[in-house]
Amino acid sequence: NSTTAMAATLDIRLKRINKTYTDGDTISGYAVIRCKQDCGHNGLTLNLTGTVSMQLSSKNVGVFEAFYNSIKPIQLTGATLELAKPGKFTTGLTEIPFEIPFKSKGNKTLYETYHGVFINIQYVLQLDLKRSLLNKDLSKTCEFLVEYNPKNAGQPSSQTPVTFAISPDSVVNVQNKASLPKFRVTGQLTSSHISISEPLSGELVIEQCATRIKSVELQLVRVETCGCLEGYAKETTEIQNIQVADGDAPRGIKIPLHMVLPRLFTCPSVSATNFRIEFEVNIVVVFQDDYLVSENIPIRVSRF
Repeated sequence: NSTTAMAATLDIRLKRINKTYTDGDTISGYAVIRCKQDCGHNGLTLNLTGTVSMQLSSKNVGVFEAFYNSIKPIQLTGATLELAKPGKFTTGLTEIPFEIPFKSKGNKTLYETYHGVFINIQYVLQLDLKRSLLNKDLSKTCEFLVEYNPKNAGQPSSQTPVTFAISPDSVVNVQNKASLPKFRVTGQLTSSHISISEPLSGELVIEQCATRIKSVELQLVRVETCGCLEGYAKETTEIQNIQVADGDAPRGIKIPLHMVLPRLFTCPSVSATNFRIEFEVNIVVVFQDDYLVSENIPIRVSRF
């Protein structure tokens, strides 16, 4: 009877407004059941899961049949709570408080939440209400976020500035360097090891350029690697692009570089057995004719 299936709805309410937790925390909240009429059931459970899921890009599917085992989902944590034994929820609102310990499974690391293109690290609570044969089971999911505890992270190894210089000599992947205009762009990033909670910063100077410039951009890219020693797929995709100069930027003036790392689409750099998540920055100069040159700088992201 689908009408009684619709007569009940589930919800999960967490006590923490920001839904952000760290290893060792207790996740507490309420399971909320709303019933338009008395609702018999076969038990209410709450499941917690933490998973790294991976997929191969279309160009690598087929090539990697042998490695499908190494890109199976990795379970980081799991727990189940019984919130109500089989019985009946009465008409109206029922709130059942819960507390569920959040800790890793065995010696696994609880990596930070991350939504990528080929790799996802996700933590979910799922409420399941079992019903009799005639009524559809009900379920409700709620994603919560995980961050490392900065107390355990320690200080960065070094905060040394990274300098760069882009000129016709430094540009690779160009058949005919003579076709490039005469130009030189120099600058620096404050550090190549950055905190995820701090902006990426630096500056650049267009020392000379024999042609008009259309745009100067700062690009953040993720490098996602799935697989194992026998073979792996490595994919680079753009996360965000910030224009730092529009049009023919003046020469010899310091142009500040400033980029806030977007939550969920970035995380502290990870190098695990079956996957890696790394980040890079591209400094891109676009000339008037849409020809562009760029400098790539690998960065390490941590939480400190």
